Amino acid sequence: MSEILVLVDHVDGVVRKTTTELLTMARRLGEPYAVFVGSGYEQARDTLATYGAQKVYLLEQPELTDHLVAPKAEALAQLAERATPAAIMLASGAEGKEIAGRLAIKLASGVLTDVVDVQPGDGTVVATQAVFAGNYTVRSRVTHGTPILTVKPNSATPEPAPAQPVEEKTDVTVSDRARAARVVERSPRTQTGRPELTEAAIVVSGGRGVGSADNFAVVEGLADALGGAVGASRAAVDAGWYPHAYQVGQTGKTVSPQLYLAAGISGAIQHRAGMQTSKTIAVVNKDPEAPIFEMADFGVVGDLHAVLPQATEEVNRRKG
Repeated sequence: MSEILVLVDHVDGVVRKTTTELLTMARRLGEPYAVFVGSGYEQARDTLATYGAQKVYLLEQPELTDHLVAPKAEALAQLAERATPAAIMLASGAEGKEIAGRLAIKLASGVLTDVVDVQPGDGTVVATQAVFAGNYTVRSRVTHGTPILTVKPNSATPEPAPAQPVEEKTDVTVSDRARAARVVERSPRTQTGRPELTEAAIVVSGGRGVGSADNFAVVEGLADALGGAVGASRAAVDAGWYPHAYQVGQTGKTVSPQLYLAAGISGAIQHRAGMQTSKTIAVVNKDPEAPIFEMADFGVVGDLHAVLPQATEEVNRRKG
Protein backbone atom coordinates (compact mmCIF):
# COMPACT_ATOMS: atom_id res chain seq x y z
CA MET A 1 0.00 0.00 0.00
CA SER A 2 1.03 3.60 -0.47
CA GLU A 3 2.84 5.40 2.31
CA ILE A 4 1.07 8.42 3.82
CA LEU A 5 3.25 10.66 5.97
CA VAL A 6 1.47 12.15 9.00
CA LEU A 7 3.20 14.87 11.02
CA VAL A 8 2.45 14.17 14.69
CA ASP A 9 1.03 17.17 16.56
CA HIS A 10 2.07 16.80 20.19
CA VAL A 11 3.28 18.59 23.30
CA ASP A 12 6.13 16.72 25.01
CA GLY A 13 4.75 13.43 23.75
CA VAL A 14 1.09 14.11 24.54
CA VAL A 15 -0.50 13.50 21.17
CA ARG A 16 -3.29 15.87 20.21
CA LYS A 17 -6.62 14.54 19.00
CA THR A 18 -5.93 16.08 15.59
CA THR A 19 -3.22 13.48 15.01
CA THR A 20 -5.53 10.55 15.74
CA GLU A 21 -7.96 12.07 13.23
CA LEU A 22 -5.16 12.37 10.66
CA LEU A 23 -4.13 8.75 11.18
CA THR A 24 -7.74 7.64 10.77
CA MET A 25 -8.13 9.58 7.51
CA ALA A 26 -4.71 8.50 6.23
CA ARG A 27 -5.83 4.86 6.41
CA ARG A 28 -8.35 5.60 3.66
CA LEU A 29 -5.45 6.40 1.35
CA GLY A 30 -2.76 3.93 2.35
CA GLU A 31 -0.52 3.06 5.28
CA PRO A 32 -0.02 5.86 7.83
CA TYR A 33 3.64 6.56 8.59
CA ALA A 34 3.93 8.94 11.54
CA VAL A 35 6.64 11.60 11.70
CA PHE A 36 7.46 12.37 15.33
CA VAL A 37 9.59 15.48 15.86
CA GLY A 38 11.06 16.33 19.27
CA SER A 39 11.14 14.54 22.61
CA GLY A 40 8.58 12.52 24.53
CA TYR A 41 8.09 9.64 22.10
CA GLU A 42 7.78 7.11 24.93
CA GLN A 43 4.55 8.78 25.94
CA ALA A 44 3.27 8.98 22.36
CA ARG A 45 4.11 5.43 21.32
CA ASP A 46 0.89 3.73 22.47
CA THR A 47 -1.39 6.36 20.93
CA LEU A 48 0.31 6.17 17.54
CA ALA A 49 0.15 2.38 17.62
CA THR A 50 -3.50 2.37 18.68
CA TYR A 51 -4.52 4.50 15.71
CA GLY A 52 -2.72 2.48 13.08
CA ALA A 53 0.72 4.00 12.48
CA GLN A 54 2.64 1.34 10.56
CA LYS A 55 5.95 3.10 11.00
CA VAL A 56 7.26 6.00 13.05
CA TYR A 57 10.09 8.21 11.88
CA LEU A 58 11.78 9.60 14.99
CA LEU A 59 13.40 12.97 14.46
CA GLU A 60 14.90 13.99 17.79
CA GLN A 61 17.55 16.52 16.75
CA PRO A 62 17.35 19.68 18.91
CA GLU A 63 17.70 21.86 15.77
CA LEU A 64 14.17 20.82 14.83
CA THR A 65 12.56 22.17 17.98
CA ASP A 66 14.89 24.98 19.03
CA HIS A 67 13.82 27.03 16.03
CA LEU A 68 10.55 27.96 14.35
CA VAL A 69 8.84 25.92 11.64
CA ALA A 70 11.45 26.13 8.86
CA PRO A 71 13.53 23.14 10.09
CA LYS A 72 10.41 20.95 10.24
CA ALA A 73 9.59 21.80 6.64
CA GLU A 74 13.12 20.86 5.60
CA ALA A 75 12.91 17.60 7.55
CA LEU A 76 9.62 16.61 5.93
CA ALA A 77 10.99 17.47 2.50
CA GLN A 78 14.00 15.21 3.03
CA LEU A 79 11.78 12.39 4.30
CA ALA A 80 9.48 12.78 1.30
CA GLU A 81 12.41 12.56 -1.10
CA ARG A 82 13.54 9.31 0.54
CA ALA A 83 10.16 7.66 0.99
CA THR A 84 8.16 9.07 -1.99
CA PRO A 85 4.84 9.05 -0.08
CA ALA A 86 1.48 9.23 -1.82
CA ALA A 87 0.48 12.18 0.39
CA ILE A 88 1.63 14.21 3.37
CA MET A 89 -0.91 15.22 6.01
CA LEU A 90 -0.72 17.87 8.73
CA ALA A 91 -3.14 19.46 11.17
CA SER A 92 -4.73 22.61 9.78
CA GLY A 93 -3.51 25.04 12.43
CA ALA A 94 -1.26 28.04 11.94
CA GLU A 95 1.91 25.96 12.27
CA GLY A 96 0.64 23.14 10.07
CA LYS A 97 -0.32 25.53 7.29
CA GLU A 98 3.03 27.32 7.37
CA ILE A 99 4.94 24.05 7.26
CA ALA A 100 2.71 22.85 4.41
CA GLY A 101 3.33 25.99 2.38
CA ARG A 102 7.09 25.81 2.82
CA LEU A 103 7.06 22.08 2.08
CA ALA A 104 5.07 22.56 -1.13
CA ILE A 105 7.69 24.98 -2.43
CA LYS A 106 10.54 22.62 -1.57
CA LEU A 107 8.86 19.65 -3.25
CA ALA A 108 7.38 21.66 -6.15
CA SER A 109 4.03 20.22 -5.13
CA GLY A 110 0.52 21.44 -4.52
CA VAL A 111 -1.01 22.06 -1.12
CA LEU A 112 -4.67 21.85 -0.09
CA THR A 113 -5.69 23.51 3.17
CA ASP A 114 -8.72 23.16 5.46
CA VAL A 115 -9.47 19.68 4.13
CA VAL A 116 -12.49 17.99 5.75
CA ASP A 117 -12.47 14.66 3.90
CA VAL A 118 -10.14 12.59 1.72
CA GLN A 119 -10.73 9.72 -0.68
CA PRO A 120 -8.51 7.90 -3.16
CA GLY A 121 -9.28 8.58 -6.80
CA ASP A 122 -7.59 7.96 -10.15
CA GLY A 123 -4.23 7.23 -8.59
CA THR A 124 -4.21 10.38 -6.50
CA VAL A 125 -5.99 11.95 -3.53
CA VAL A 126 -9.33 13.69 -3.87
CA ALA A 127 -9.88 16.13 -1.02
CA THR A 128 -13.03 17.88 0.12
CA GLN A 129 -12.43 21.42 1.36
CA ALA A 130 -14.51 24.06 3.06
CA VAL A 131 -13.58 27.33 1.29
CA PHE A 132 -14.55 30.99 1.29
CA ALA A 133 -15.12 30.97 5.02
CA GLY A 134 -17.08 27.74 4.76
CA ASN A 135 -19.61 29.14 2.29
CA TYR A 136 -18.67 26.57 -0.36
CA THR A 137 -17.56 22.97 -0.37
CA VAL A 138 -15.25 21.92 -3.19
CA ARG A 139 -13.50 18.72 -4.21
CA SER A 140 -9.89 19.19 -5.24
CA ARG A 141 -6.79 17.26 -6.14
CA VAL A 142 -3.16 18.16 -6.54
CA THR A 143 -2.11 17.83 -10.18
CA HIS A 144 1.66 17.99 -9.74
CA GLY A 145 3.94 16.45 -7.15
CA THR A 146 3.09 14.94 -3.78
CA PRO A 147 -0.29 16.08 -2.39
CA ILE A 148 0.19 18.04 0.83
CA LEU A 149 -2.97 18.29 2.91
CA THR A 150 -3.81 20.24 6.05
CA VAL A 151 -6.91 18.80 7.74
CA LYS A 152 -9.34 20.79 9.87
CA PRO A 153 -9.84 19.55 13.44
CA ASN A 154 -12.98 17.45 14.06
CA SER A 155 -13.22 16.40 10.40
CA ALA A 156 -13.13 12.73 11.33
CA THR A 157 -13.95 10.57 14.30
CA PRO A 158 -10.75 8.86 15.49
CA GLU A 159 -11.07 5.11 14.94
CA PRO A 160 -8.60 2.73 16.59
CA ALA A 161 -6.78 0.24 14.36
CA PRO A 162 -4.07 -1.32 16.54
CA ALA A 163 -0.70 -1.78 14.88
CA GLN A 164 2.88 -2.48 15.85
CA PRO A 165 4.78 0.34 14.21
CA VAL A 166 8.37 -0.01 13.11
CA GLU A 167 10.46 2.73 14.70
CA GLU A 168 13.23 4.36 12.69
CA LYS A 169 15.48 7.05 14.10
CA THR A 170 16.16 9.47 11.30
CA ASP A 171 18.66 12.30 11.01
CA VAL A 172 18.09 15.18 8.67
CA THR A 173 20.19 18.14 7.60
CA VAL A 174 18.98 21.53 8.78
CA SER A 175 20.31 24.50 6.85
CA ASP A 176 21.65 27.70 8.40
CA ARG A 177 18.82 29.62 6.74
CA ALA A 178 16.21 27.45 8.51
CA ARG A 179 17.93 28.23 11.82
CA ALA A 180 17.79 31.99 11.33
CA ALA A 181 15.05 32.42 13.98
CA ARG A 182 15.51 30.75 17.34
CA VAL A 183 13.08 30.07 20.18
CA VAL A 184 14.58 31.73 23.25
CA GLU A 185 11.86 30.97 25.81
CA ARG A 186 8.80 28.82 26.27
CA SER A 187 6.21 29.19 28.99
CA PRO A 188 3.06 27.08 29.40
CA ARG A 189 -0.23 28.81 28.90
CA THR A 190 -2.46 29.03 31.94
CA GLN A 191 -4.58 25.91 31.98
CA THR A 192 -8.35 26.35 32.21
CA GLY A 193 -9.15 22.65 32.32
CA ARG A 194 -11.19 23.07 29.15
CA PRO A 195 -10.27 21.61 25.74
CA GLU A 196 -8.34 23.68 23.22
CA LEU A 197 -10.79 25.92 21.38
CA THR A 198 -9.84 24.90 17.84
CA GLU A 199 -9.91 21.19 18.69
CA ALA A 200 -12.97 21.05 20.94
CA ALA A 201 -15.92 18.88 19.93
CA ILE A 202 -18.26 21.30 21.72
CA VAL A 203 -17.90 25.09 21.82
CA VAL A 204 -20.14 27.51 23.71
CA SER A 205 -19.61 31.12 22.62
CA GLY A 206 -20.87 34.39 24.02
CA GLY A 207 -21.40 37.69 22.27
CA ARG A 208 -22.58 41.20 22.89
CA GLY A 209 -25.77 39.86 24.45
CA VAL A 210 -23.80 38.49 27.39
CA GLY A 211 -23.59 42.05 28.66
CA SER A 212 -20.39 42.04 30.76
CA ALA A 213 -17.26 40.13 31.63
CA ASP A 214 -18.82 38.81 34.83
CA ASN A 215 -21.82 37.52 32.91
CA PHE A 216 -19.55 35.21 30.91
CA ALA A 217 -19.84 32.90 33.91
CA VAL A 218 -23.11 31.56 32.47
CA VAL A 219 -21.34 30.74 29.19
CA GLU A 220 -18.48 29.06 31.04
CA GLY A 221 -20.92 27.15 33.23
CA LEU A 222 -22.67 25.56 30.27
CA ALA A 223 -19.37 24.85 28.51
CA ASP A 224 -18.06 23.08 31.62
CA ALA A 225 -21.25 21.06 31.98
CA LEU A 226 -20.91 19.91 28.37
CA GLY A 227 -17.14 19.37 28.56
CA GLY A 228 -16.62 22.01 25.89
CA ALA A 229 -14.51 25.07 25.18
CA VAL A 230 -15.52 28.71 25.56
CA GLY A 231 -15.47 31.11 22.63
CA ALA A 232 -16.38 34.75 22.18
CA SER A 233 -17.47 37.03 19.37
CA ARG A 234 -15.37 40.01 18.29
CA ALA A 235 -17.88 42.36 19.91
CA ALA A 236 -17.39 40.66 23.28
CA VAL A 237 -13.62 40.65 22.88
CA ASP A 238 -13.48 44.30 21.77
CA ALA A 239 -15.53 45.20 24.84
CA GLY A 240 -12.88 43.58 27.01
CA TRP A 241 -15.23 40.91 28.35
CA TYR A 242 -13.11 37.95 27.22
CA PRO A 243 -9.49 37.51 26.04
CA HIS A 244 -8.69 37.78 22.34
CA ALA A 245 -7.24 34.25 22.38
CA TYR A 246 -10.83 32.97 22.54
CA GLN A 247 -12.25 35.04 19.70
CA VAL A 248 -14.05 33.00 17.06
CA GLY A 249 -14.25 34.57 13.63
CA GLN A 250 -12.42 35.81 10.57
CA THR A 251 -9.96 37.79 12.68
CA GLY A 252 -9.90 35.18 15.43
CA LYS A 253 -9.89 31.41 15.46
CA THR A 254 -11.71 29.06 13.14
CA VAL A 255 -13.58 26.25 14.85
CA SER A 256 -15.42 23.27 13.45
CA PRO A 257 -16.89 21.39 16.41
CA GLN A 258 -19.61 18.78 16.47
CA LEU A 259 -21.80 21.28 18.40
CA TYR A 260 -21.48 25.06 18.37
CA LEU A 261 -23.75 26.97 20.71
CA ALA A 262 -23.93 30.73 20.08
CA ALA A 263 -25.36 32.75 22.95
CA GLY A 264 -26.15 36.43 22.48
CA ILE A 265 -24.38 36.53 19.12
CA SER A 266 -26.12 38.28 16.22
CA GLY A 267 -24.29 36.43 13.46
CA ALA A 268 -22.15 39.04 11.72
CA ILE A 269 -20.23 37.80 8.69
CA GLN A 270 -16.98 38.16 10.62
CA HIS A 271 -18.17 35.66 13.22
CA ARG A 272 -19.86 33.29 10.78
CA ALA A 273 -16.58 32.91 8.89
CA GLY A 274 -15.07 31.26 11.94
CA MET A 275 -17.78 28.77 12.89
CA GLN A 276 -20.19 27.98 10.10
CA THR A 277 -18.58 24.64 9.27
CA SER A 278 -19.69 23.37 12.69
CA LYS A 279 -21.67 20.16 12.39
CA THR A 280 -24.62 21.31 14.51
CA ILE A 281 -25.34 24.93 15.38
CA ALA A 282 -27.57 25.93 18.28
CA VAL A 283 -28.51 29.54 18.95
CA VAL A 284 -29.86 31.40 21.96
CA ASN A 285 -30.83 35.00 21.25
CA LYS A 286 -33.71 37.18 22.36
CA ASP A 287 -33.86 38.87 18.95
CA PRO A 288 -35.84 36.57 16.62
CA GLU A 289 -34.54 38.55 13.63
CA ALA A 290 -30.87 37.91 14.47
CA PRO A 291 -29.12 36.72 11.25
CA ILE A 292 -27.51 33.80 13.05
CA PHE A 293 -30.89 32.04 13.22
CA GLU A 294 -30.62 31.57 9.42
CA MET A 295 -27.87 29.03 9.94
CA ALA A 296 -29.13 27.44 13.15
CA ASP A 297 -30.11 23.79 13.37
CA PHE A 298 -31.78 24.55 16.68
CA GLY A 299 -32.74 27.94 18.02
CA VAL A 300 -34.17 29.39 21.20
CA VAL A 301 -35.64 32.89 21.22
CA GLY A 302 -35.02 33.98 24.78
CA ASP A 303 -32.75 35.67 27.29
CA LEU A 304 -29.49 33.75 27.54
CA HIS A 305 -29.24 34.67 31.22
CA ALA A 306 -32.38 32.60 31.81
CA VAL A 307 -31.85 29.89 29.18
CA LEU A 308 -28.20 28.99 29.76
CA PRO A 309 -28.45 28.39 33.54
CA GLN A 310 -31.49 26.18 32.99
CA ALA A 311 -29.65 24.22 30.30
CA THR A 312 -26.61 23.88 32.58
CA GLU A 313 -28.75 22.63 35.45
CA GLU A 314 -30.48 20.08 33.24
CA VAL A 315 -27.21 18.81 31.74
CA ASN A 316 -25.69 18.42 35.20
CA ARG A 317 -28.84 16.69 36.48
CA ARG A 318 -28.76 14.14 33.64
CA LYS A 319 -25.05 13.55 34.20
CA GLY A 320 -25.99 12.59 37.75
